[in-house]
Amino acid sequence: MSAAANKNTQDNIQDSVQELVQGVVGLISLPDVCVRVKEMVDNPECSAADIGKVVIKDAALTARLLRIVNSAFYQFPARIETVSRAITIVGNRELKDLVFAATVAGIFEKVSSDLIEIETFWRHAVYCGIVSRIIARKSRVLHSERLFVAGLMHDIGQMVIAFKLPDQCREIQRYRKEHDVELHAAENHVLGFDHSLVGAELMKAWSLPQSHQLAALHHHSPEKAPDFVLEASIVYLANIITELAEAGTDDVEILRKVPDAVWRMTKVSIEDIEDILVEARDQFIDALTLIRSRESKSSHHVA
Repeated sequence: MSAAANKNTQDNIQDSVQELVQGVVGLISLPDVCVRVKEMVDNPECSAADIGKVVIKDAALTARLLRIVNSAFYQFPARIETVSRAITIVGNRELKDLVFAATVAGIFEKVSSDLIEIETFWRHAVYCGIVSRIIARKSRVLHSERLFVAGLMHDIGQMVIAFKLPDQCREIQRYRKEHDVELHAAENHVLGFDHSLVGAELMKAWSLPQSHQLAALHHHSPEKAPDFVLEASIVYLANIITELAEAGTDDVEILRKVPDAVWRMTKVSIEDIEDILVEARDQFIDALTLIRSRESKSSHHVA
């Protein structure tokens, strides 16, 4: 294929993905509180107290935020009783991420359960978010907490595909089962693109940071990221570790496929994995309760 033809193909794929995502954004938008908090955090004239006044108007969100800051997810020594105090401690930037995380899970509840097992999807997403945050801290990433949302959202494109393209989604599932290939390979065969590209486009439409967009786009191939390679590598490795936890095994052979560059980039070794899994387990149920828009109906552990 010539360079011109290849570019036309890529442009057509991008147009298809943008159309798909715009169809979703037009039907399902971010909650007002999420949009408002983002605007206020980006406004240097807004104080923690100002932001707190907006958050407390949503009683359910307030309760979830206070529960999470008083959980094993943060391990603060003293109990935090107010939203304004929580904001002061965790910071405006992380509050924005927490508000987003606490609301986004309810956005796709209309997805047919025969296409995606919702509880399984969010258990995987939350666990990957937690592990991304842990790895980011070990890697000494600036504002490592932001990797929680990057990890949480890495597969969100699957939801868009299931919501907007249910027939093709069923075809993807059939192809994957018949040919024993990974999900993104089946998606590329059926659609010409995969959930990574869709997820990145959705994050762009929602004005999430470019680091989140590229982490989603390259969470199967971090070496291809044009920027934020460390963030993409962290989410890639967190996804692999989450798969290990879901398999319920201490067999580290699954980690052998991780490129050496990822280990070097993240400053994590195979010997660190058990400690990461233990730390993630301690935080998982608390975080899942926050993220799910309904109270978690399941006591299942990822590991």
